[in-house]
Amino acid sequence: MAKIRKIHAREVLDSRGFPTVEVEVTVDSKKESFGSSQETVTASAMVPSGASTGEGEALELRDGDRKRFLGKGVLNAVRNVHEKIAPALLERDFALPVHLDDAMRDLDGTPNKSKLGANAILAVSMAFVKAAALAKGTTTDQYLASIYGGTGTLLPVPLMNILNGGKHADNGLAIQEFMIVPAGFEKFSEALRAGVEVFHRLRKILHDKGLSTGVGDEGGFAPAISEDKPHEQALTFILQAISDAGYKPGKEIFLALDCAASEFGNPEGGYLFEGKRLSSNEMVAFYSDWLQQFPIISIEDGLSEHDWAGWQFLTEKLGSQCQLVGDDIFVTNPIFLKNGIERKVANSILIKLNQIGTVTETLETMKMAAQAGYNRIASHRSGETEDSFIADLAVATDCGQIKTGSASRSDRLAKYNQLLRLEERLGDRARFAGIRAFYRAGKFN
Repeated sequence: MAKIRKIHAREVLDSRGFPTVEVEVTVDSKKESFGSSQETVTASAMVPSGASTGEGEALELRDGDRKRFLGKGVLNAVRNVHEKIAPALLERDFALPVHLDDAMRDLDGTPNKSKLGANAILAVSMAFVKAAALAKGTTTDQYLASIYGGTGTLLPVPLMNILNGGKHADNGLAIQEFMIVPAGFEKFSEALRAGVEVFHRLRKILHDKGLSTGVGDEGGFAPAISEDKPHEQALTFILQAISDAGYKPGKEIFLALDCAASEFGNPEGGYLFEGKRLSSNEMVAFYSDWLQQFPIISIEDGLSEHDWAGWQFLTEKLGSQCQLVGDDIFVTNPIFLKNGIERKVANSILIKLNQIGTVTETLETMKMAAQAGYNRIASHRSGETEDSFIADLAVATDCGQIKTGSASRSDRLAKYNQLLRLEERLGDRARFAGIRAFYRAGKFN
């Protein structure tokens, strides 16, 4: 049992310089915790924020006061923690995080957490998990593993966003993320090193071509590419960077895309892509051609969140060739995921805590995905913080993959550094997911 003694919230800033919610939770501790006996322990958590968001996401409560932070303040969410959530939870014992999360969901009473704000609820949920782990004398990843039923020993493959477009950059590229996937290695630390080396090689290639080496929201480069086929040129640059770094494309390092197709969907139907109006089937044909040209192992949000028929066609045609990841279409929601499973849409799901708003609902969605044979990718948001909770989540659930940005910006590197710590602490028990993380029932390799 963990009795909550104190809950305190504050407004802090995320990686884009906009406000977000941080919460500290203090619970009783009667156990020996990391070599010292304490009466109480305190842990904190910060909530990220997305730029490209799905319509079904839980509500991020913003103040809307244009005189403060362009309307993006979160003082109302902070007030809800102090005046509504804390009075309902203080001095109560919670044996498991699910009991606390259920209490907050009941208090809110809305399907999308619009009364209290998902940012207020999630900050409390995450901080409680961290505090409960400390109270039990263990670490966040191992505590989460015990709740989820994972081994807590599998280090994830990083999907590293090294070239940005879409809403993450102002460079004219429709596709939001061009990622490298260093899956052909024996250890996480070796994979991360390879990814970092490719990132720096790409910087040199862009610099030598007179292109910008400024970075976007997630730390990847954001060059303005003026060729007739700018997306193929971007992929070609990345392949060159892999080779220049001394690695083998398609064997040691693969490619992945987050298309964020909802952002370039045509309101009148179809998609506006590279100056052309394309149907769903034509977009699928486009991706199919790319799979033949490039070692692409994963395509996220290849079609709009509203294009369910198109997603079914995409999955039928390409689902045996690569990982097809649903983000906007599923928004980490078990109801949406269940619909996707029944309709045979995608074969993988992106996992973002703030899309659903509690830790336990996130774990529920991950279990449903695993039982259906869907791959799971723990993910950051474009507006991030130094909180490394998703690194612990990825290891705890043995999900095998993580998206947390490029090899620059401390908000991204905080997660990679935490994974390095976890690998070191696990020692001989540490395993690296590698290329096996992308298999789905043996249907592609």
